[in-house]
Amino acid sequence: MQPIEIYTSPLCGFCHAAKRLLNAKGVSFTEHDVARMPDKRKEMLSRANGRHTVPQIFVGQTHVGGYDDMAALDRAGKLDALING
Repeated sequence: MQPIEIYTSPLCGFCHAAKRLLNAKGVSFTEHDVARMPDKRKEMLSRANGRHTVPQIFVGQTHVGGYDDMAALDRAGKLDALING
C-alpha cells in the first residue's frame, strides 16, 4: 500500500470530505495541518507545483490534487489501484 499524505486546514470542507473518503476506504493517511504548521504550507506549495489550495493529496510520489481530483479517480475506479501500488 502506498503512503498517503494530505495537506489540510481545519475549516476546509473539502479537506473533511477527502478524509471521509479515505476513512471509508479504510486506508491510513498522514495529515499535515498547514494552518498550524507554516513550514508544511511551504512544503505543500513546493510538492504541488505552486497549488496553494487545500486539500492537496499525495499517494506515494503521485500528486493526486484536491478532493475533486481524488473523487474523480475513485468514480473512475482508479483510486484503489493507485493506493495499492
